[in-house]
Amino acid sequence: MTVRNASPRALTVLQQAILNFLWSKGPATADQVREALLPKHPLKDSSVRTLLRRLEAQGYLSHRLDGKAFVYQAAMLQRSVAARAVRNIIDRFCAGSVEQFLVGMVDEKVLSVEQIERLARKVRSQK
Repeated sequence: MTVRNASPRALTVLQQAILNFLWSKGPATADQVREALLPKHPLKDSSVRTLLRRLEAQGYLSHRLDGKAFVYQAAMLQRSVAARAVRNIIDRFCAGSVEQFLVGMVDEKVLSVEQIERLARKVRSQK
């Protein structure tokens, strides 16, 4: 099986719900994932399996065989997926400028200047 890099497209609501479940609860079968999505997302078994296969093809999930059942688990850390999503936003809305993105975050009061300074100190200490 060939695993591609994670898709540059944003995750759908259902894909995000599946990943959130696997990150919080750990490995699960397709049936367990389907049950976890209820009642908010009532899906057929085949739909859940298709979503799981697509997430795996994109590199977000992996699976192992347990008897006859596939057991899926997250193949990427939650923070790595979040970082990729932010990178996509920076590329799409800020012409790739992290500085422009951060200034916008401060201007819109998403991050305070103190939080940005704390992050800057953390980055400097990792060099």
